[in-house]
Amino acid sequence: MSESPVLRVVISVLLGLLLALAFNELTYRFLRSEERRAPQTVELVIPPGTAERVARGEDSLSLPDDMTFVVGDTLVVRNQDSVNHQLGPMFIPAGSSASLTFDTVQNYTYACSFQTGRYLGLDVREPLTLGTRLLGAVFAGLPLGALLALYSLIAWPMKKKGQVGDA
Repeated sequence: MSESPVLRVVISVLLGLLLALAFNELTYRFLRSEERRAPQTVELVIPPGTAERVARGEDSLSLPDDMTFVVGDTLVVRNQDSVNHQLGPMFIPAGSSASLTFDTVQNYTYACSFQTGRYLGLDVREPLTLGTRLLGAVFAGLPLGALLALYSLIAWPMKKKGQVGDA
């Protein structure tokens, strides 16, 4: 009984999709990424005396170089310092607060007056949904399936030629 090459290609593509889906879901559950949460409000507090510490070259806040958000998050900056501060488009007068809602996927580098480096990177990502996870599995599974199909089309005829009883 001989299998048709079309059947082998279909089986290979399906196998590639299943392997990619399994690997995708395994890593998704293992890593528990930040992007799988719903949008939320993130608050930064500028403590009193920040301007003096920044002027001396001391870090006033222990912020990472880049902060990660998802679309829909709101960043609220509360200024408890006696000096006005700025973060990108937000001007935060002393004793008040300002907010910024992220509505597009983008990497931002904002001028920041309360960091010694004077810049703060903000990374806004798309939240992970079932649709984005399935799309990732398809993008990985189709090339894997194509490679498996190609391998089966090349290796299968070679196996038949090398079988015992061939003259």
